[in-house]
Order: sequence, then structure tokens, then C-alpha cells
Amino acid sequence: MNIVLEKPISEQVIALLKAHHQEMFEHSPPESVHALDESKFNAHDITFWGLWQQDKLAGCGALKTLSDNHGEIKSMRTSNQFLRQGVAKRILTHLISEAKQRGYHRLSLETGSMDFFAPARALYANHGFIKCPPFADYEEDPHSVCMTLDIRAED
Repeated sequence: MNIVLEKPISEQVIALLKAHHQEMFEHSPPESVHALDESKFNAHDITFWGLWQQDKLAGCGALKTLSDNHGEIKSMRTSNQFLRQGVAKRILTHLISEAKQRGYHRLSLETGSMDFFAPARALYANHGFIKCPPFADYEEDPHSVCMTLDIRAED
């Protein structure tokens, strides 16, 4: 499998991101959905990568620049046919590495608090992310969990 910078974003990644956004509404109240909608896919402060197995998209993930030393993980998603094959771990490892290369000190994310999101929270915790107060534009929300990783302490 190869991780590819998605610029421009491929149609397969766009389709996966749209499905991701739609699924978030199935598991979270509308006011608690923070997945990127299509209008943000090409924002200047967001960079997407796809993980490909030949011509099949296994998953995707993005980094959003919050400041010179703080980034946010956005839109991590595994294609259904690649679930439980280490795709999310591989994307997360890539995003952490990229954040380090960019000189970020901190990498944060927001995910859901419901049982549906438990595997995602476990993945992040296994990579050193800890719960934190809301960051950037997030606010306290019983349906959200914010997590962060001090990258300087990584390695």
C-alpha cells in the first residue's frame, strides 16, 4: 500500500469523504458533527492523503494547520473493504510523521464520545493521544471527545 498526497483530491477520496460525512450524521446530533463537508475539501490549510492498494482506496486522512506549531487530524477514514487491516494505524502514523516534519509541537483531534467511536478513541490512545479540553473552535459537547499529542515528547 502507498500513501499519496491528494492534490487535487481524487474522486475516490471525495466519495469516501462524503460517505464519512453522511455517516457522522447517523451517529451524532447535527450540532456535534465536525467532519469536513465538501466545501472544505480543498481549503488552503488542509492537506489530504490517500492510502492506496494499487487502484483501490484503502483510506484517507488529513492535517489541518491551526498555527505554526499546532495541527489537527481531520477526516481519517478507512474504506469498508479494508476495515481491520491496519489502514487507520498506517494513516495515523503518517499524519504524526508529517506533523513532526512541519515542526508542529502538538497534534490534536476531535472524535465522538458514543460507542460507535470507541475503536477510533482506542487507536488514538494507543498512539499516545490523551483527552484534552476543546481546542481551536470546538466547545464543550457531551457528544465530542478532544484528544491531543505532544509531538515533542514522541520518539
